[in-house]
Amino acid sequence: MPEKSPYHGPALFGYGFRPFFLAACLFGLGAVPAWILVWHGDLRLGGPFEGVDWHVHEMLFGYATAVIAGFLFTAVPNWTGRLPLRGWPLVGLLVLWLLGRLAVAGAVPLPWWAVMILDSLFLLAISTAIGREIIAARNRKNLRVVIPVALLFLANVIFHLEVALTGSSDHGRRLGFAVIIFLVMLIGGRIIPSFTRNWLAQRGAARLPAPFGRFDALCMAAGGIALLVWVAAPAAFATSLLLGAAGLLHIARLARWRGGATLASPLLLMLHVAYAFVPAGLLATAAFGTGNPAMGLHLWGIGAIGGMTVAVMMRATRGHTGRSLIAGPWLAAAFWMIVAAALVRGLLPGSAAAGLDGITLSALLWTVGFGILSVRITPWLALPSPARRSPSRHPG
Repeated sequence: MPEKSPYHGPALFGYGFRPFFLAACLFGLGAVPAWILVWHGDLRLGGPFEGVDWHVHEMLFGYATAVIAGFLFTAVPNWTGRLPLRGWPLVGLLVLWLLGRLAVAGAVPLPWWAVMILDSLFLLAISTAIGREIIAARNRKNLRVVIPVALLFLANVIFHLEVALTGSSDHGRRLGFAVIIFLVMLIGGRIIPSFTRNWLAQRGAARLPAPFGRFDALCMAAGGIALLVWVAAPAAFATSLLLGAAGLLHIARLARWRGGATLASPLLLMLHVAYAFVPAGLLATAAFGTGNPAMGLHLWGIGAIGGMTVAVMMRATRGHTGRSLIAGPWLAAAFWMIVAAALVRGLLPGSAAAGLDGITLSALLWTVGFGILSVRITPWLALPSPARRSPSRHPG
């Protein structure tokens, strides 16, 4: 547990999860409607990216990196026992993230290479800040967490370079997806069985989730290798085999965590459901490959990344602000809206309902979900907590 020290500034900048979870919620609320306007030709952005590239980039390197930053700046103090980053350093990092979003959208008139530098500084700053804290605490085993952030930095640079040199992203896009999905595998594989075990043990359950072991290591290795091969050679037959094998392994991994026993705890159930989109995306990408890449990408992007980040933000925000770990009907509704958006966009993009095509319907579901989420948790993030609670009990 980090040592205590008085903080007298705004509550929003008192802990890492507060500004970045809020930024992610509001950005998730606005970015998808903006994308639909771009897709329909009603909005044109002035940045270096056109259409789909802007949409993909901003959901991976805008939305997702904000959640990752909030998670890490909250988890690292628990690992190191040092004071959390707060106050002006958090303000500076949030401004850096915002400048990246404005530059990519063309609101800041800069040449493409300057946009790339400005946009990449945020991930570089996160790596530096986290690495410094871990080294200062002599907690070097956790330095490995810097590696995925550094890989995201690399993926972002590649994304910018590819668009500037070839006109569209390719390897950078897939590497961004691969790194974040691997993070879902890694972090989800730690917190989901742990939280489930604690909850079931409190209720005297005889069967508990399997602890992390060799099988989990095998699943992680298979998933990591399959994703890296997919980044390099998405159309290869061997890639499909590796992705399919990894998908089956991760289904078995998820089954060992006893998700079916968590129906009475929606906040826990959300984590299990969100993780299920990881193997779903693996299997869809294996089956359809380059013939229909949108299916796997949206099962991953909306279901796994969107679902997991929303579930983590809900749980961490309630826990770290002294509230009970109960979702309530509104947060549950917000999460299931995200799940519905993933299923519609991934499986039924050509469908139509109430005069809306599947893509627009999915965007509407996502937006309503994030609207509910933002209304519910914005006051919790921006205002002082009603009670103090040990952050170490609710890591990340």
